[in-house]
Amino acid sequence: MSKLGDLGARLYRGEVGYDFVGKRFLWYGVSILITITAIVALAVQGLNMGIEFKGGAVFTTPKTAVSVAKVTEDAEKSSGHDAIVQQLGTGGMRIQISGLDTDSAAPVKKQLAADLKVTEAQINTDLVGPSWGEQIANKAWTGLAIFMVLVVIYLAIAFEWRMAVAALIALIHDLTITVGVYALVGFEVTPGTVIGLLTILGYSLYDTVVVFDGLKEGSKDITKQTRYTFSEIANRSINGTLVRSINTTVVALLPVAALLFIGGGFLGAGMLNDISLSLFVGLAAGAYSSIFIATPLVVDLKEREPAMKALKKRVLAKRAAAAAKGEDPEGDDSGAEGGPQVVAQGGQGRRRR
Repeated sequence: MSKLGDLGARLYRGEVGYDFVGKRFLWYGVSILITITAIVALAVQGLNMGIEFKGGAVFTTPKTAVSVAKVTEDAEKSSGHDAIVQQLGTGGMRIQISGLDTDSAAPVKKQLAADLKVTEAQINTDLVGPSWGEQIANKAWTGLAIFMVLVVIYLAIAFEWRMAVAALIALIHDLTITVGVYALVGFEVTPGTVIGLLTILGYSLYDTVVVFDGLKEGSKDITKQTRYTFSEIANRSINGTLVRSINTTVVALLPVAALLFIGGGFLGAGMLNDISLSLFVGLAAGAYSSIFIATPLVVDLKEREPAMKALKKRVLAKRAAAAAKGEDPEGDDSGAEGGPQVVAQGGQGRRRR
């Protein structure tokens, strides 16, 4: 068995484990720091909105021997605006210039044709109005709001309202970090970015629900035993699904990393960056939040209940009494009508403690 597989088996059996819940205030601090950094970057630098949102013109040229740097310089000189130039697989250039309308695009096209030594007819021009991007943004916000509401309703019914609140906070956390990274690195925000942002919400929610499912099963009849507190059962649930979360996240990140670093970096395929960066950051943030944010938040909310407070007192009292007698504090829970189930791997392989 591989080392990772052996670790997973030991986590599943409860032989080893990391105290994620016990160190939750450390994770909260890290997340708050990252979130503040993202918000500051967003407020100071802002987002680099693509031409689809600002409006402008896209010129597609035939094959040319002129370098990208030279074309960029000529395009910015002739238009008076910043230009984004990408070399196409055909050898031509895609020149994107924001802030141009029909009247101002014509002289720019004429000058580009002269600089590239081609005819104007050989350069294709597409004009994009800002209203189109505004419609996309409005629909994206509407879709996001509907998605959040449905998520809260579903989780409140399938689990409980505390888990719904924790999942909602984790989703907002993931979105904020992803948008903040876009502000920091200056990547363009395009419709592809919007698609990527909406995609990571589903993945982040899936990872969170897997942990919540284990917690729900593990905390069944929790008040009928005096061996574990709610926070300890939550921590065991996280450890039981930890290897699964790592495996699914790594498998999901590998193709996205190939798009981002190989396609977008080495090959210069800038259009791939639109969706790959949001997916890469969002997937990583989603895996992090499901383990370090969502479940610890549920613990904080749940342990405010009188029943959970009373359970914790009973557990600690029993352990103190066992320690005074030199007994195993996690021995048989006499008098308990069955204990909580500890579930690993999303509800599979249940065993009773």
